[in-house]
Amino acid sequence: MLANYLIGLREGLEAGLIVGILIAYLGKLGRRDLLGRLWVGVGIAVAVSAGVGALLTWGPYAMTFEAQEILGGALSILAVALVTWMIFWMATHGAGLSKELRSQVDAAVDRSWLAIVVLGALAVGREGIETALFVWANVSGGSDPVLGTAGALLGILTAVAISWGISRGLVRINLSVFFTWTGLFLILVAAGVLAYGIGDLQEAGVIPGGDLHAYSLVAAVPPGSWYGTLLTGIFNFTPEPSWAQVVVWVAYVAVTMSLYLVMLRRRQPAGRVASSGERVESRTPALGTALRA
Repeated sequence: MLANYLIGLREGLEAGLIVGILIAYLGKLGRRDLLGRLWVGVGIAVAVSAGVGALLTWGPYAMTFEAQEILGGALSILAVALVTWMIFWMATHGAGLSKELRSQVDAAVDRSWLAIVVLGALAVGREGIETALFVWANVSGGSDPVLGTAGALLGILTAVAISWGISRGLVRINLSVFFTWTGLFLILVAAGVLAYGIGDLQEAGVIPGGDLHAYSLVAAVPPGSWYGTLLTGIFNFTPEPSWAQVVVWVAYVAVTMSLYLVMLRRRQPAGRVASSGERVESRTPALGTALRA
């Protein structure tokens, strides 16, 4: 539940900040008459995301076991690819997000009325579809799908409340720190989803070696134990993984975590202290101030 809560919170907060920036800029332009079209686009994005989640949940039941495993494995790998792209995209584009969105609004205002609808749908739809796909992939490997789904919904609702508070100046949060640490956490969650997807493909016979277990932790982490359930729900922990799952997990974490940490280090000169003792602000994503800009 915790992993899905943080997924919903992070993705929901991204979407909420984007919508807040768009609303604030339309107000600055004196075009609040276009807000209705923007909300239509946001509504379309939410509906499409919910539809994707429903299709992923109930669609595979008519398929054979092998087909379900192949679909589940392929979608798990796709979900990992999307969330990895999202983590690195936010790390590199966060600082210029407000400027980028404003240029898109300027271009949309000069076009047809449909352009604002499309802008709202695309701005929120990407976050929504990523959330639906990654939460589904994570829940499908967990022990309690209902609890996992509830965690994601609770995270989204929390994000809505925080976004509203930021837009009203009632909430102050260091978004740079938030996205940095959740990015690190999601890399570990994504590694578990990737290993689970490899396991699905092995069960379907697409990848060999499903019966070759690298090790067994059943004695240390018994099935049904509270800590085993917790590890499974958060990280898709498998007590008897195959060699392919272990190799993929280690390789993904090693490569992705290293690249992410290098990117964070390059983004630093974080908070140097001037000779007079005055703190110099770091060059980090200023998404919080964008809503009030």
